Amino acid sequence: MNPTSPKLVRDLMTVGVLTCAPDTPLVELARLMLDKNCEAVVVMQDMHALGVVGEDELVNAFKQEAIGGLVAEDVLREGVPQVPPDIPLAAAAQLMRDLGVRILFVMHHSGGVEYPAAQISYRHLLRQLAAQDEAELRDLGMHAERQSPLEAFIQRRDAARRDAARRDAARKKTSRGAP
Repeated sequence: MNPTSPKLVRDLMTVGVLTCAPDTPLVELARLMLDKNCEAVVVMQDMHALGVVGEDELVNAFKQEAIGGLVAEDVLREGVPQVPPDIPLAAAAQLMRDLGVRILFVMHHSGGVEYPAAQISYRHLLRQLAAQDEAELRDLGMHAERQSPLEAFIQRRDAARRDAARRDAARKKTSRGAP
């Protein structure tokens, strides 16, 4: 990359986006976001992005009395704020301000399906601003080291098993309480 050219979204974005189903409980979603140090999760159903649940939506959920019973679909912000990977960071920052969001998603189009592939947020821009050298940003951008496909598969498989066990336990608990 030419050091005099402006940095682009693709140079700073994080590849890989956390997603969840619409029926994911907010408690589980908050834990996921904290565990993964993530600012927002895209809510997906049938390979279609319904919207985004971010930190703002979770905090706003405290206005509702039954917060413990809420799921992602109850609080999501409809639509997915998008950005192309080849625009300057300054343009992405302005887009965030214009849309009133803290995170933008780079969408991938394949086989008629559009899904979130990467993200850039306020936190990314702050890291760029604070970085003393490029080494501090080594984990970001298209060329960052990422886990292998096998590692990613194992993580998704284990998460699916935990979710299935949680659903089974909830069903058993509900069936025991039924007359």
